[in-house]
Amino acid sequence: MTLNICAQQNNTTPRMENFAIVIHGGAGTILKENMTPEKEKAYRDKLNEALEAGYKILEAGGSALQAVIEAVKVMEDSPLFNAGKGSVYTHEETIEMDASIMDGKTGKAGAVAGVKTIKNPVTAAFAVMEKSEHVMMIGTGAEKFAEKYKLEIVDTSYFFDQNRLNQLRQLKEKEKAVLDHDGASGYAKPDSSEIEFNIDLNPDKKFGTVGAVALDKQGNLAAATSTGGMTNKKFGRVGDAPIIGAGTYANNNTCAVSCTGHGEYFIRNVVAYDVAAIMEYKKFTLQKAAEYVINHKLEKQNGKGGLIAIDKKGNIAMPFNTTGMYRAYKKSNGQQEIKIYKD
Repeated sequence: MTLNICAQQNNTTPRMENFAIVIHGGAGTILKENMTPEKEKAYRDKLNEALEAGYKILEAGGSALQAVIEAVKVMEDSPLFNAGKGSVYTHEETIEMDASIMDGKTGKAGAVAGVKTIKNPVTAAFAVMEKSEHVMMIGTGAEKFAEKYKLEIVDTSYFFDQNRLNQLRQLKEKEKAVLDHDGASGYAKPDSSEIEFNIDLNPDKKFGTVGAVALDKQGNLAAATSTGGMTNKKFGRVGDAPIIGAGTYANNNTCAVSCTGHGEYFIRNVVAYDVAAIMEYKKFTLQKAAEYVINHKLEKQNGKGGLIAIDKKGNIAMPFNTTGMYRAYKKSNGQQEIKIYKD
């Protein structure tokens, strides 16, 4: 069965020429001195490919939902980012992926967590939203659901990456859990609930929860996020990416948001929804609301990361409090940017 991604679209709705898409490939310790020209070009090319995949759909009158799915799929299929094909390893040397999606028009949302065999977890999140009465499914149950609706299932060998496995095994020797997003390693003290973070500037380190937000010609917003989680994570840990309101949120009245960073802080602060709520209740602009959440509320707690957002008028925001964030946008007025560093 083929999922009807455009099902929400109403062809009788008056069209607007103001449309746009914004994507991210993760925020973290991304320094130019640690990036070769070849590697930087590879990231820029893949970001551009994802951007164009989503933009072409919007340009042709397709839905924001379809656009964010296609943009995220491009990044899930790349080993450059920590999502899908490029997902990092858990402590048990397995892959556990999470994803979510939300429709700003209807408020419907879907998510999957801890899946190991779904080639494109974002499509499974969409299936949960469209084909079930639920919002989130996890593990083998989510995989069986994906199989039922003929989504692409792959052998776990598809996700194999020797370099990432070597990195995991080195980390396991030290019994540290490294946050793939921010280059920090965190471990619990034996007699303390506190977490220490030490900076790891390994130039080969991969950063990259991925996400996309879009505004279509019908004036509808959508957001999607996908991740491979945390290197060396244990006990089935799940971050903010599949949590609606924390890592992903969309509401036609305000904005669409996709987050990346230290997930625990994004969950505690309900970051994605918080941006929309501040816009609605305090009447902040998108930029002001997004900057306040990332650079004031999170920064005060030492929560590291960033987000991308777009509002109902096509304004965009891409704040982050790390040294870099893979990010890009393209608007119907011709404006386009692809950025990596804090500049």
